[in-house]
Order: sequence, then C-alpha cells, then structure tokens
Amino acid sequence: MPTDVHQHIWPREFLALLRARTVPPLLDGWTLRLPGEPPYAVDPADHDAAARVRLARADGLDRALVSLSSPLGIEYLPPEEAGPLLDAFHEGALELPAPFGVWASVCLSAPEPDPEALRRELARGCAGLQLPATALLDADGWARCAPLLDVTQELGTPLFVHPGMAPPAAGGAPAWWPALVPYLQQLHASWFAFRAFGRPRHPELRVCFAALAGLAPLHGERLVARGGGRDRGRVDHNAFYETSSYGTRAVDALVRAVGIDVLVSGSDRPCAEPVIPDLGAAAAVHALRTVNPARLLGPAKGARP
Repeated sequence: MPTDVHQHIWPREFLALLRARTVPPLLDGWTLRLPGEPPYAVDPADHDAAARVRLARADGLDRALVSLSSPLGIEYLPPEEAGPLLDAFHEGALELPAPFGVWASVCLSAPEPDPEALRRELARGCAGLQLPATALLDADGWARCAPLLDVTQELGTPLFVHPGMAPPAAGGAPAWWPALVPYLQQLHASWFAFRAFGRPRHPELRVCFAALAGLAPLHGERLVARGGGRDRGRVDHNAFYETSSYGTRAVDALVRAVGIDVLVSGSDRPCAEPVIPDLGAAAAVHALRTVNPARLLGPAKGARP
C-alpha cells in the first residue's frame, strides 16, 4: 500500500468559511492571508478532489493522508471560530474519495484540550492526531496535550507533528523565510522536547515528525557532548520522520543517524512536489513508501476502498 503521509486538500465548505472571515487566516478570492507570512496565491486545481485523485494515482499511491494546514493557526482561534472550521475540514476530508484519508485536528485555545472530541474524530475514521509543533515546544506543552496523547496511544493511532504558525517576519525577509526558519525551529524544539518529556510520559506512542524533524536527529553528537545523549546508540522505533521538502542527501543523512526503518514518505502536496530519494536500492524506497508507513499507521485507517 504505497503511502504519502502528508498532503493538503481544503474541502469546499472549509474554503467557504475561510472566505467568510474578515481577519487572518482568510482567503481573499484565491489569495491566502496569514498573520506571519506574505500573501500566497492558491491554485484552485490544488483543492479539486478529482484532479488530486488523478495526481495521487499517477504518483502510484494507494493511500494519501490529508492534514489541516497548521500554519493557518486554526487550532488556536477562539473555540467559537475554530469549531466550525475544524468541523468543515473533517467532514469534507472524510468524504474525499480513495486514496485519501485524514489526520484529525483539535482546538487548542480552550482552557483544556477536549480528548472526547478527538476520540469522536478517530472513531469516524481519522488515521491519527495532528498537532502543531508550537503546541509541543517544551515540558508544559507536552503536559497540556497529554490527555489527547493518552487517547491516541490508547486507540493505537499515531501522532503527526506539523509546523505551526510563523511569527511575523522582519521587514525585507524573503518569501521562503517562514518555511526555512520558524518552521524548522519549531520542529527542532518539539523533537528535543519529545525526547525529554513526551516519550517518558507516552512510552508506546507512535509519533511522526514532518520534514525530517528539521534534521534535528543529526545533532546527536552535540547532544552527547552536552550530556543529553546517554542512550545515543538506541533507536526509538516508534518515532518516525516524514521526508517532505528533502531529497537524497538529507534522507541519506537521516538514515545514517536513525536507520531506514523509521523514515516514511511524505510530499506536502501541493506546497511541494514529491521526491523519491536515490538510496541505491529499490528495497529502500519500498521501505519509505510502503513498509514503514504501514508500521506507523497500524491497521489500514484513513483510506477507503
């Protein structure tokens, strides 16, 4: 079952609600406006379900998981604003034809996260929970999200850690700045916080970090030098790394650091094109696209025949 664990499609009602907003995040026609990023021209074809099915089939996929775009900041809107958007996203994404499945997202602005809301979305067929990395930057973040992660671990579904909102960039910053600086900083912090605080609290949780966790695992030697690497030789076989936006050199470096068994294929379509790294053996690509995603996701959820 060749799988892409990281794509984005905005369902029709979700698009309508974004267009109805008067403050960011909003859609002005097909121009996306976010607080921390320059205006972004959205291609309507990127959110046409039939066109995306054809594209997924051309990519040879049997399963593609759609995630809420956490940089929109929807999870952190007031509950009365976040609720309708999250509902529209889940409803529309769950109705997408094969090969699409969906990650569940939750409101994070309420005084406490709602694990029962997550339980309902997982029961409806979502493949697992997605959280923005900004929710998991430190011990407090992992503790606050612990009730959600308890549900995720109890039901045997994975967590997907995706970059969250970018703070407003300084004047003159290039358009690529958010994706290369705050996004990767968030992934670094959430990965190290997971090692320090998340894994001890959730020993059986399967977790996948987008974009190779910003290459955070490559800092193992520095971690040892600074006293935090007593278990450097042990690979966490329930911590996975998704490959979007990286190519052969970065993927090969991660393989050397954590092994091939915990890397999974993701593209971040339509924000990036899929890349199949040249690792020198067809078995390696089969591991990235088929074997490892199956282990991350468990029994086939999130895709309908």
